[in-house]
Amino acid sequence: MQHCCRLFLVYARANNEPKATLETLGTKVAASLAVGADRSMRIAFIGARGVVSAYSGIETYYEEVGSRLAAMGHEVTAYCRSHFTPPVAQYRGVRVKRLPTLRTKHLETLLHTAMSTVDSLFRHYDLVQFHALGSAPFAFLPRMAGSRTVVSVRGLDGRRSKWGRLARCYLEACEWAALRCPNGTSAVSSTLASYLAERYRGDVVYIPNGVGLCAPASSHLLAPLGLTKRRYVLYVGRLTPEKGCHDLIAAYQACDTDLDLALVGHSTYADSYVDVLKRSAGERVHFLGFQQGDDLAAIFSNAYVYVLPSHIEGLSVSLLEAMAYGNCVLSSDIPENRDIIGDRGVTYRTGDVKDLTTRLQHLLDHPELVEDYGSAAKGYVESHFTWDKIAEQTERFYRNLVTAR
Repeated sequence: MQHCCRLFLVYARANNEPKATLETLGTKVAASLAVGADRSMRIAFIGARGVVSAYSGIETYYEEVGSRLAAMGHEVTAYCRSHFTPPVAQYRGVRVKRLPTLRTKHLETLLHTAMSTVDSLFRHYDLVQFHALGSAPFAFLPRMAGSRTVVSVRGLDGRRSKWGRLARCYLEACEWAALRCPNGTSAVSSTLASYLAERYRGDVVYIPNGVGLCAPASSHLLAPLGLTKRRYVLYVGRLTPEKGCHDLIAAYQACDTDLDLALVGHSTYADSYVDVLKRSAGERVHFLGFQQGDDLAAIFSNAYVYVLPSHIEGLSVSLLEAMAYGNCVLSSDIPENRDIIGDRGVTYRTGDVKDLTTRLQHLLDHPELVEDYGSAAKGYVESHFTWDKIAEQTERFYRNLVTAR
């Protein structure tokens, strides 16, 4: 409606000018429409746990992309869970909206997303972005209230082993909803974007996760963790079955090495799985729990090799971080990992412990390869996956949706 009124005014003014031509009118209309292209947007993020403590890729996105959009002049509000986010009004320029929820495996995210969505209906946002598949059905509500909406798909959550049959059916239905309920859909990997576009016959924009420029960190913080520089194999991520940590432990134990294995992360409603991992691990396997800040930077910076044995991924932020720190990476060969690694690292057949053992042993025996792969990985990520680039892509995506009214 704003564009129509603007067009009418320009047309009327042009008709009052004796020498007005169609070219003049076209130029003035284009200039008038461009005014809206530069204005700031009011943006809301819904679907993550919150800010201040980046638990997973979505929380990292909240902080990194949200802060950069705010720096561009946009007003960004992050809907956060009260038990996860401290009581702050703003964080890195992002407005923090804390709402409560029930802390249960099946209802925590659903209830918080529902409450956040209802609240957003009264805030007159230009655009509301819903993160992850489970939030997709809610995207039509702000859309009906006049906001543009986006669903960002970060993985096929229905395939994760932690969910029961009913939850899996819901999440599979959310794949359809991700392309039908919002104004726009994005996916964090090109493989995922192609899958959704082909299966549900819709448009999906590929906008990957990002990573910061990672300067090497000193090894002096490793000693309290029981680690020594360049003397450990590293995994960073959730300790859940689909991440394949059991495969990594089995392969590590089959290798001939005196290096340690460090597992950084904790479970998401999968404590029994972690207990099984710990029972099968030897004394040289270190479970370091959740790490962040300087400690995590030191762990990444001083690892010998980083391994991602996941069976399911969207686009792993920890994989990008490992590459940004100059680590040689060894990962499962699911398409989402192969798309990023290419020939800048090593892959093995997903779930094949024997193949993982062989590849890991080869890297343990050839440190010169580890150095070459690490250097190539760092250069590639810095060229293609910085958060600055991702924020710019995201703003263009938002702008196209908002100005297409």
